[in-house]
Amino acid sequence: MRYLTAGESHGPALTGLVEGLPAGVPLTEEYINIQLARRQGGYGRGGRMEIEKDRVSITSGVRGGLSTGGPVCLVVENRDWANWSEIMSPGVDANLEEKVVTKPRPGHADLAGAIKYNHRDIRNILERASARETAARVAACTTGRALLEQLGIKVTGHVIRIGTAAISLVGLGPEEIKEKSAQSALLCADPQAEEEMKKEIDRAKQEGDSLGGVFEIVVTGLPVGLGSHAQYDRKLDGRLAGAMMSLQAIKGVEIGLGFKSGELKGSQVHDELFYDSARGFYRETNRAGGLEGGITNGEPLVLRAVMKPIPTLYKPLKSLDLLTKEPYEASVERSDVCAVPAAAVVGEAVVAFEIAKAFLEKFGGDSMVEIRRNYDSYMDYVEQV
Repeated sequence: MRYLTAGESHGPALTGLVEGLPAGVPLTEEYINIQLARRQGGYGRGGRMEIEKDRVSITSGVRGGLSTGGPVCLVVENRDWANWSEIMSPGVDANLEEKVVTKPRPGHADLAGAIKYNHRDIRNILERASARETAARVAACTTGRALLEQLGIKVTGHVIRIGTAAISLVGLGPEEIKEKSAQSALLCADPQAEEEMKKEIDRAKQEGDSLGGVFEIVVTGLPVGLGSHAQYDRKLDGRLAGAMMSLQAIKGVEIGLGFKSGELKGSQVHDELFYDSARGFYRETNRAGGLEGGITNGEPLVLRAVMKPIPTLYKPLKSLDLLTKEPYEASVERSDVCAVPAAAVVGEAVVAFEIAKAFLEKFGGDSMVEIRRNYDSYMDYVEQV
């Protein structure tokens, strides 16, 4: 199973194309729209969210609310296209003299992209590099979430830090985290920390600045055996880290104890193994975050990602003109102050898709009926080990 996206921030639409989704997966536009709405939420979002109310159209691969096994095409229209149709037109009559960008913004793909693709107008780079692309990514990857839910696998994301404000939750399970964070404007399960996060966002906004943070993804219901130790590109931790790092503004990923492992002794890091006839093999801790040797071990998968502050500031940083080389302050495009909650939603989506891919690699099948039969047979085997 794989997906591709296409489209520009101010183009007619964003498109996702999913290949390899088995037949019989329940999938509706309403189901995907719930995730698209979550992506647009969050305290600290910018003016674009007031313009775009993302809704998906499924144009192929689904009939009667069930996937057919054919490619699934998903289209999210850009409402702002009406204001950009002359400038962004694919035709030779496009107005290429308006909204020209020649001042690269620090922290964006602007300068490197313009040099790589030999563009004199940086708009040709920023339109595609924009995090607006993640609307198509959420739509496409939600197909993977739909598949996993049929097998009792749940994916939950929540914000654990914005700026210096961080949660202090102890002992909350994934269901409690999901319930509490769903009630939060920042997807934060700790109400006290959420208030501190809002204050930090407000201060950054007043200063014309931006804020990043950290979010966590927890996946429950996973069987032992997804991924493999046998080759580098089959290790599931590497694939998940790659999926997360492919998201705009993500600068680091950790699994389980992550970077803290470098501060501790081995006896404080590794999960001891136990066995009893009722539970089978089990661990009393989950410091590995559900992955050992690139393979799921049956414990909840826990990974975190850090999002840098959005580089488009209303207090622009120093830059220079691509053409004249004269120093300027970088141009300002419409932007958020903080988009960590949105990044958590997108993180959920890409993690769900990567897990779904690994699931299909392990259990095969062209339909949910076949996949479930294979899965049930494997789980019978696991219980007998």
